[in-house]
Order: sequence, then C-alpha cells, then structure tokens
Amino acid sequence: MSPRSTRFSRCMAPVVKALEILLIVGMGILVVDVLWGVFSRYALGEQTRWTEELAVYLLVWISLLGAALTFREKGHLGVDYFMGKLEPSARRLSAMLVEVIVFAFSAFALVFGGWNLVVKTLASGQVLPALNLSMGYVYSVVPLSGVFFCLFAVEHLVDYLTGSFDLADTKRKGEKRSV
Repeated sequence: MSPRSTRFSRCMAPVVKALEILLIVGMGILVVDVLWGVFSRYALGEQTRWTEELAVYLLVWISLLGAALTFREKGHLGVDYFMGKLEPSARRLSAMLVEVIVFAFSAFALVFGGWNLVVKTLASGQVLPALNLSMGYVYSVVPLSGVFFCLFAVEHLVDYLTGSFDLADTKRKGEKRSV
C-alpha cells in the first residue's frame, strides 16, 4: 500500500469506527423501542405514543448512515460484468469516473440540498408531535450522510490513484475476502 493511501485510511479509521458504533447503538435503541412498542400495545393495552415515531426516524438515520458505510466497503450491488470486459487501464478510469460521479451527487444533492432542507426546516419551526423534537434535527442525517459519502469517495479515489485497490477483486489489497 502506498504511504498516502495508508495515511488517508488511517485518518479515516476513527471516523469509520465512530460511524460503526453509532449504527450499532442506533440499531440497539431501535430494537428496544420496537419491543417496547409491541409490549405496551399488547400487554399494557395502549401503545406508548412516541415509540412508532422514534422507530421511523431511527430507521431513516440507520439507513442513510448504513448506506454510506456500505459504500465505503464496496458492498452495494453493481453491474461488474461490463467492467470485467474492459482493459485494466479502462477499468481503473471508469471506476474513478464512478467515484467522481458519486462525489458530485453526494456533494450537491445530499450535502448542499440536505443542508438547505435542514436550515429551512429549522427556520419553519416544524416539530415532531410525539417526540417534541425539531424536524430539522431529524433531517440533519441527509447532509451528514452526504459528507460520509464524499469522504469515502475521496478515499476510494486515493486508493485507485495510488494503486492500493484491486479492481479485479474490488477489495483493498491486504483485506481478506469474505465468503
């Protein structure tokens, strides 16, 4: 692995670990929340007001942040049939082009558009009825996930540029391939 890629990946490691922990904690809270909602509905006779609302918005947060983490690990579905037919240099170039497109979309739609959504929603004073929480805080996951997508796209680009990413295997050199 090249020193630049290693340095960048080392800088990203605590960010990735924090994101993983956040997702694990969020999923744990989601499970407890749903279990409490079911228990309160069937055992106590009336579902607690806030459980459904919390579950919906936790799922949104987990989905968007989990999608960013999955993107980092190259875990999303892709059509690699055509990539396999290209010469290695063309394969590398097209992979880099894909990363640039992901970066541009994430920066424009998720970060910029999401930030505008958060600012306008906070200014409007829109509040969740059961949780009494500003909707802007719920929407803040959109630009946050966009930042993660951008960071991970840059990490992929650095790996492609330094040759520390095997396009045939779609795993970083040195990583074990899961079965």
